Amino acid sequence: MCPDQHPIPREALPPGWGLSERCDDCIVYRHRSLPLELIADRTVPTHSHPGLGLSCCWELKHRYLFGDRSIVEQVGCVSTRRAAVDGLRECMHRLHDAVDEPTDPIEVQAVLDRVSLADVIPERLS
Repeated sequence: MCPDQHPIPREALPPGWGLSERCDDCIVYRHRSLPLELIADRTVPTHSHPGLGLSCCWELKHRYLFGDRSIVEQVGCVSTRRAAVDGLRECMHRLHDAVDEPTDPIEVQAVLDRVSLADVIPERLS
């Protein structure tokens, strides 16, 4: 990916969302008027099936302010950067379509719980 290229083109973002951080290991999109961020963070796949041989995965999270505290909740894990970017885009669009003002953390989490992530990392077999 070109260093000045956005992971999600600006025209594909729902209103109010913009890229706030991007590096090799992290992508963060923030809503301009709400205390809400969507994060894709590269991490070690601790709960994936060992037979997959994955050296890294991408954890999707959302961060919001609750009073004076910053709370981070997990949305899910995917196996590739492309799936992480697609997951972030899906989360933004779901929030935009389902919630008028996503200020209630419970409502936001309920919407994000319904996001279907492509390329999900299979969990360890029991």
